[in-house]
Amino acid sequence: MKKLVANFRLWLDNRNGQSVLGDGKWQLLKAIEKKGSLAAACRHLKISYRKAWGDLEKIQIALDVPLLEQHRGGSKGGVTTLTSKGKELLDAYGNFHRDIEKAAQKAYAKHIKKL
Repeated sequence: MKKLVANFRLWLDNRNGQSVLGDGKWQLLKAIEKKGSLAAACRHLKISYRKAWGDLEKIQIALDVPLLEQHRGGSKGGVTTLTSKGKELLDAYGNFHRDIEKAAQKAYAKHIKKL
């Protein structure tokens, strides 16, 4: 099956089956960390500020932890950074994602690639 590649989508749900964190929200956290501003992260990811804020609220409510520190700015705009818990979540999900990706590639090689 040389024309196929293994790919997957990963997300974490709460106990009610509602999505809390997935690749899109992880990308948003990474962009905030990199760009230093929620608005800049939204422009970079080409998503609306309203959607981003709603996604972040879902995570914060589900985990009951603040993820962002916001400082309103003057002429150059504000700054948004991740809290220590936000950084922990970013790193933990990244490591989790990497481990699952390795496992998926291994399973693909074992079961599909040899066909």
